[in-house]
Amino acid sequence: MPLLRADQVEAVLSRGHSTRVALDIPPRFRSGQAVLTKNINPQGHTRLPRYARGRKGLVLRDHGVFVFPDSSAAGTGDCPQHLYAVRFSAAELWGPEGEPGQYVIVDLFEDYLLPVGAGATSAK
Repeated sequence: MPLLRADQVEAVLSRGHSTRVALDIPPRFRSGQAVLTKNINPQGHTRLPRYARGRKGLVLRDHGVFVFPDSSAAGTGDCPQHLYAVRFSAAELWGPEGEPGQYVIVDLFEDYLLPVGAGATSAK
């Protein structure tokens, strides 16, 4: 996407947001499914927090289809995909220091997730 001039910003923002609900893209994951986050270290933008990389979580809900910010920021296109609310136990994220019974919910794009058993390992 080319850079916007100041006089173009209002028109672009008035067209809406990054959701792509009209696209019929089937989700890869479902509520209740165990997932593993990829352990990636990209050069550019990512919305996958470092503390959640290589960790097991549980999909709570599918928010729908949105522009993938990593590809959008890199200028390689929208790459629309599902965005999921994924719950991680505090112990999964921080090991024995994580308080029992406490959870963190992170909204994560499909490209960050693998089904559990897909070959990646959890890093506790």
